[in-house]
Amino acid sequence: MFEDFQADSSISPLPLLEAKIHQTHSLARLLTKYAEQLFQEYVQLQGDPFGRPGFSPPRPPVAGLSAPGAGHAGLPLPERLRLDAGALAALPPLLDAVRRLQAELNPRTALLRRLEEAARRARALGAALEAVLAALGAEPREPRPEPAAAAAAAAAAAAAAAGAFPAKLLGLRVCGLYRDWVSRTEADLGQLVPGGPA
Repeated sequence: MFEDFQADSSISPLPLLEAKIHQTHSLARLLTKYAEQLFQEYVQLQGDPFGRPGFSPPRPPVAGLSAPGAGHAGLPLPERLRLDAGALAALPPLLDAVRRLQAELNPRTALLRRLEEAARRARALGAALEAVLAALGAEPREPRPEPAAAAAAAAAAAAAAAGAFPAKLLGLRVCGLYRDWVSRTEADLGQLVPGGPA
């Protein structure tokens, strides 16, 4: 894949592009660890039955974002990276909505700061990924038809109105999607790193 982009003379100089890819991949690898820690901390703070072994909660849909599909790995790499960038753009308002819900359910916990950091990190990784895509000459992702912030606010309001358990489920789902998309982004960027998986 990387070699395909090397032949295009409109792409930034190769050493700069390699450095940008390495830097973005390293950021994604670091955020994958943070995302797993956030997910585990979220589960622990929600109480019973969330931390119970074997608890298999429903997976409510989240407006504006779904999990990486089973066919994601079969898509061409530029398309996967565009999907990753789109998901990373949708995550910050969702994480902010979860933080607001948790401020009512679990006030004064470190989780609130971690959710805020996760939103900021998702924005940073998304911007870095967009820069890599631009440097590779890939088509920019299409803008979302519905603003992610409005979708997140609507989802949070519906969950809050339904009670604590649906609000906790929404947070679990969003933290899981954050973990899944950051991990997927790391894997997809790994294919661009020279010497990485093919």
